[in-house]
Amino acid sequence: MRHFKNIIIGFGKAGKTLAGTLAKHGEEVLVIEKDPKMYGGTCINVACLPTKNMIISAHSGVNYEEALKRKKQLTSMLRDKNYHKVADQKEATVLTATAEFLDDHTLQVSDNSGQEQLTAERIFINTGAKPILPNINGLLDSKRVFTSTDLLDKNSQTKELVILGSGPIGLEFASMYAQFGSHVAVIDQAPMILGRFEPEIAEQAKKDLEEDGVNFLLESSLAKVTDTNDGVDLEVALPTGKRHLTADALLVATGRRANIDDLHLERTNIQTGSRGEIVVNDTLETSVNNVYALGDVAGSLQFTYISLDDWRIVANNLYGNKIRNRSNRPVFANTIFLNPAISSVGQTEAQLKKVGKEYKVLKMPAAGVPKAQVIGNPRGSYKALIDPNTHQILGATIYAEEAFETINVISVAMQNNLPAEALRDQIYTHPTMTEALNDLFGQI
Repeated sequence: MRHFKNIIIGFGKAGKTLAGTLAKHGEEVLVIEKDPKMYGGTCINVACLPTKNMIISAHSGVNYEEALKRKKQLTSMLRDKNYHKVADQKEATVLTATAEFLDDHTLQVSDNSGQEQLTAERIFINTGAKPILPNINGLLDSKRVFTSTDLLDKNSQTKELVILGSGPIGLEFASMYAQFGSHVAVIDQAPMILGRFEPEIAEQAKKDLEEDGVNFLLESSLAKVTDTNDGVDLEVALPTGKRHLTADALLVATGRRANIDDLHLERTNIQTGSRGEIVVNDTLETSVNNVYALGDVAGSLQFTYISLDDWRIVANNLYGNKIRNRSNRPVFANTIFLNPAISSVGQTEAQLKKVGKEYKVLKMPAAGVPKAQVIGNPRGSYKALIDPNTHQILGATIYAEEAFETINVISVAMQNNLPAEALRDQIYTHPTMTEALNDLFGQI
């Protein structure tokens, strides 16, 4: 039985970065990844980067086949780069195999050459998350049902697409496929999309998506899925009764859950939560000493940059001043890449009202920013909430071109307790979307 100083299960963002850190400090590390197409993790191969690459192609007028070719070239390059970034280090080894726990500190790995038992001083679990497939009549047996991973790799464009779920994944695919020229319908039980965002901005985004050709069936549920000779028939329960939709494919985007099925944690004392996530403390250690979980599998918010921050927490507590933990993460934003993107940070009006916090609202249309006119997409608006006494920024939502960049400026200001005047008076390069902050916070 071989013994390692460190074993990392999963080649995701946190795991691969941690492997480099451990090797840099002269520590032996084995990284186990069962799928050679997943070196580098979900983001690089089947999520953030390939979807954004496809979205940019769609918005640029590139056809689906060319966009898919570009996406495959990108992921292949990044996957190879990430593999060698770990495997070429003297202290690191990459093993392509499945891994399961036999007890708290013993793993059984299996590959084409057979099985082997391994032990380690430390074990880090970084197996990510997997799509949730709801138990709807006919859905699990259908050959026309896709997850985002499957649909993203489809060689031909789906011209008639129905999407179950209006979360970030569902809406990004809806926007992307609409831009490619497909007919898209979105089914969701919620009464509105983008429920976590400011409602007036969410409604504006919905109208723009509809203008792009996306049809929404809200307050509705999918009741039955039936494959046909050339597609799929979908029985939808609407508030007004039943309706049948026909499509080439159904994309299921109803969320993701921790990917723990193959780990056999029932053989260990590692605790899991109500959603299947591995329970960890503030420094990401599980209920078993020297066994850690990072990223989506630990119930962290399902963003690549949060997985990366999980690495920072572990690295800080192994080699740093031990002050980093889940409770003191810096302020961070989130983005959904629509046309244009929508980004937010901090609190919304509804959240501030709920706690009785006094606030002032600042708003402006994106059309007032010269760069939006230069780009040719003046859709959207800006909204910020500030403390009327201290002028501290309490929250912001941006629905505009390059929102994903501008929001980071606001995040830095909030993290460092800068008043809104600091952004109001800053000199920004021209023409940029960030210039909007002069005018937005000029309303103080």
